[in-house]
Amino acid sequence: MIIEDTYNLLKSRYKNRLEELSISDVRIGTYLTAVRLSDGSIGASATLTDDQPFCAKSSRDFGDFTPLKIRGQKVMDIFESEKKSNTFFSLKMAVLNAISSKFISSGNYKIIEDKDPIQLVNLDSKKTITVVGAFHSYIRKISETQNKLYVLELNEEALPAEYRKFFIPAGKFKSVIPLSDIVIITGQTLVNSTIDDLLFSISSGSQVIVTGPSSSIIPDILFENKVSIIGAVKITKPEILFDIVSEGGTGFHLFEYCAQKICIIK
Repeated sequence: MIIEDTYNLLKSRYKNRLEELSISDVRIGTYLTAVRLSDGSIGASATLTDDQPFCAKSSRDFGDFTPLKIRGQKVMDIFESEKKSNTFFSLKMAVLNAISSKFISSGNYKIIEDKDPIQLVNLDSKKTITVVGAFHSYIRKISETQNKLYVLELNEEALPAEYRKFFIPAGKFKSVIPLSDIVIITGQTLVNSTIDDLLFSISSGSQVIVTGPSSSIIPDILFENKVSIIGAVKITKPEILFDIVSEGGTGFHLFEYCAQKICIIK
């Protein structure tokens, strides 16, 4: 599992540092989750919502990592917890991104700043490209080329009408991903734990990109699993990040006000 293996790698290298870390601040917004750790590290992730009614009696949870019980929690306890909910997974991903942020900026990885991964992809030749997630800007750019395009999505209505001809139901990923020369995967697949099956299905010669705010983890494990480019986020104005998340902001708000796009290259 990508998330577990990445955390275990961090723990094997920096256990003493991780043992000291706790959550000092948190915001869980409609679309984004953000955390600040006790060492000042900042991380963000997509927010996934739970399908079952939050008001159902069976959903009433007052335990660890619920409102008023998140700040002060030890980082390592989050990854050792067996708690399962989409909100918790979003928090967990934001924390992993926060932990990773200082190591990504340490100079040990090849970083290209102010670039989107799509700018690093050669779209001039005729290839088969699969986009996992409704990346409208990517879909528009690719659709204007001679490449064959598939878009894997859970909800067809997430695509504008003119792009629905490229839609493939997400559950049919095994029918298109092995045929693809380039695969671009949303970082939300890290949060919902679907990325492992996707990566396993990719042919060894394909170019693989994982991108989005949720993708800002140390790249080692992703690089070991066919990924060659990670489109990550560098938070430049943390004080604005928390306001954006609290006010229902999305990824494009981050890049407008408080974050920089970076590409981590294998």
